[in-house]
Amino acid sequence: MSDTNIAIPSGPLGRRDSRRVLVQHGDRKIWVGGDAPVVVQSMTNTDTADAVGTAIQIKELARAGSELVRLTVDRPEAAQAVPYIRDQLDKMGVDVPLVGDFHYNGHTLLTDYPDCAQALSKYRINPGNVGKGAKRDTQFAQMIEVAVKYDKPVRIGVNWGSLDQALLARIMDENAGRAQPWSAQAVMYEALITSAIENAVRAEELGMGRDKIILSCKVSGVQDLIAVYRELAKRCDYPLHLGLTEAGMGSKGIVASTAALSVLLQEGIGDTIRVSLTPEPGGDRTKEVVVSQEILQTMGLRKFTPMVIACPGCGRTTSTVFQELADDIQTFLRDQMPEWKKTYQGVENMNVAVMGCIVNGPGESKHANIGISLPGTGESPAAPVFVDGEKVATLRGENIVGEFQAIVLNYVKTNYGNNTNV
Repeated sequence: MSDTNIAIPSGPLGRRDSRRVLVQHGDRKIWVGGDAPVVVQSMTNTDTADAVGTAIQIKELARAGSELVRLTVDRPEAAQAVPYIRDQLDKMGVDVPLVGDFHYNGHTLLTDYPDCAQALSKYRINPGNVGKGAKRDTQFAQMIEVAVKYDKPVRIGVNWGSLDQALLARIMDENAGRAQPWSAQAVMYEALITSAIENAVRAEELGMGRDKIILSCKVSGVQDLIAVYRELAKRCDYPLHLGLTEAGMGSKGIVASTAALSVLLQEGIGDTIRVSLTPEPGGDRTKEVVVSQEILQTMGLRKFTPMVIACPGCGRTTSTVFQELADDIQTFLRDQMPEWKKTYQGVENMNVAVMGCIVNGPGESKHANIGISLPGTGESPAAPVFVDGEKVATLRGENIVGEFQAIVLNYVKTNYGNNTNV
């Protein structure tokens, strides 16, 4: 036997050193950057002018765990609706900070609708869409001046689909003069990074504090995102918002976002994230929140909800009982968390195993806080339940799901009820 020590994974690397930015609504404070937890955010896809529909969707996103919610402010009707949306959320007890997404006419909307400017907790400014020529600097300055007036942080969010063409032309000209010109891809990267940093510096020159600025450089390619953010992280200490723009629909969008964000997060890059999924027809907008949370939780960066460990199934598990139970339990746990987190401190650290046969079932169940090993094909129709490694019951019959949920609920009350926050 070799005496070589096996390297034990130490988890994600230390976080990149960045400043902290406070995003606040009332008593709700969300810190972004520094040693603060990576923040999950999402964005509505309702017409903001539909204040009721937008408020309902924001409530759903916040309940799912979104800590910041961004909404489009694209025209006067949307700007007029923002204070009403904020008021409706406050009446419902939803204190999630709102981020206004501005393009093209943000300078006008923020100036003409001060109630909107005050109701928002943060502004997103795209420097590629604030104006052209001489108007660009003036209109950018107007937005920053409003942010300074109302003490609002901003995200200067560059996107390669709407890059400042004048800046791109400048960098292309500089590149043409090099003895060994960069590739077109490298020029694009440089333009994204330069746009973000130069506009942040410009915002500071206009009176905005460094502790009010977050940067992002969004692209839609996984390797492109990794390359751009690695370089951006080297050049500045602003907090960084991560997201693969236009990630796509379904499994493609989930896999692409996970692949890109996980690499950067593992390297300590990223202070807030959004998974920009294209909703499937009739799909739930909150899915992007769940995916963001699961990326952070599976990487060991944060805890949001108890983890459900379930086997993939094989020829031994021709019955769908364990699949249905795993889905039921996972849904049950996530649905309970908005209330549980108020009452049962630490419950998000709980692990639950739902296994399908005798091969790995008992072993995995013993490793979890609570586990159940369902009978596989041809096995005795009995399901042993384990709590903290000890067998406590054997379930049979038609109500296994309900009985197991009752055991889980009793475990939560018994083990986390003594550390209540109420």
